[in-house]
Amino acid sequence: MRTAVYFVPIITTVIALAFAGVVTARWLDRRQPHLLWWSIGLLTYAAGTITESATTLLGWHEPLFRAWYITGALLGGAPLAQGSVYLHLPRRTANRLTVLVATVIVVASLCVIASPIDYALVEPFRLSGRVLAWRWVRLFSPFINLYAVVFLVGGAIVSAIRYRRTRETSSRFIGNVYIAIGAILPGIGGAFTRFGRTEVLYVTELIGLLCIYRGYRLNVTARATRETGQTGDGRRELGGGSREEGGESDAESLGMAQSQR
Repeated sequence: MRTAVYFVPIITTVIALAFAGVVTARWLDRRQPHLLWWSIGLLTYAAGTITESATTLLGWHEPLFRAWYITGALLGGAPLAQGSVYLHLPRRTANRLTVLVATVIVVASLCVIASPIDYALVEPFRLSGRVLAWRWVRLFSPFINLYAVVFLVGGAIVSAIRYRRTRETSSRFIGNVYIAIGAILPGIGGAFTRFGRTEVLYVTELIGLLCIYRGYRLNVTARATRETGQTGDGRRELGGGSREEGGESDAESLGMAQSQR
């Protein structure tokens, strides 16, 4: 039986696509790799909630389930985390991690596609990895999600600690706290799906995305205010706050402090 919570992914999809459009526009303007990865991450986030929405409207179908598992369990947080990797780590290290993570995700996705389905465990409108007959395939997602937590949540926490040092950057501190909370919530919801409580995931996906967006707006607004004060004419300079001047790089579109390389 479908309750109201089953329709939550439809709302999440609309917000994720709109958010992805904002970040993609920023990437087109600045052409920085971390922005590209964050754009991809928001699109895969939306792809996952699209499969959830379709399952609510159309019922359980094998292609939808496999697409949900790949876009959600395997790609739900990794691309967003990769954006943080490019922001915080040297480019060579980030490139190597990209190859490593991409390889693991491709192998895991192929296993998801190849695994038989245990139809005795299928429920009409509920998605769950329990239906995969190859139980060991589900062991990929905890490692990928741990990687996402370390870099996405960890990056936001590190940035929050840096920004809490002065009153002028307090908005960015709060923004990064929102991002850290928003990034970890879908992981908590995903853990509940292992016990057949997919509805929890639907709620945490929406709340998590709203938290990340709130953090994004706080950080962008704080930087725009700072740059306006620097230029004195109300315009945003694309190169404002260079590293040489001791300010934050304009690359910090989600407000995360860029480490020295």
